[in-house]
Amino acid sequence: MDENMLCTKTHEYVLENENGYEVGITDYGIEQLGDIVYVELPDLGVDFSKGEIFATVESVKAATEVYMPISGTVTEINEEIVNNPELLNDDSYENKWFIKIESDADQIEFADLLDFSDYKEEVE
Repeated sequence: MDENMLCTKTHEYVLENENGYEVGITDYGIEQLGDIVYVELPDLGVDFSKGEIFATVESVKAATEVYMPISGTVTEINEEIVNNPELLNDDSYENKWFIKIESDADQIEFADLLDFSDYKEEVE
């Protein structure tokens, strides 16, 4: 995972890149779910507010909802994990992001996110 990502206490992350942000579940979150067998992602162009459910993930253990760490509009979907959700279980798989978004979120939306080192301390 990238040291520059910001994380939620519910194991979602947001990472700024050159075209906006990528959003997904942390490795720790994936590990807690167990073997992932299904991922449902939203359509392109959909707007989400911070805290809204944007995805569903099913594992052999349970199904869980995934929440937006910041508000934004979906600009790209990781079709690779929709078509092959088991890739998320592979430690060497690099592209574990779920969606990419454009966002004009203000600092208030970022205030409760943890930087990666604080997140790691919280989950250890």
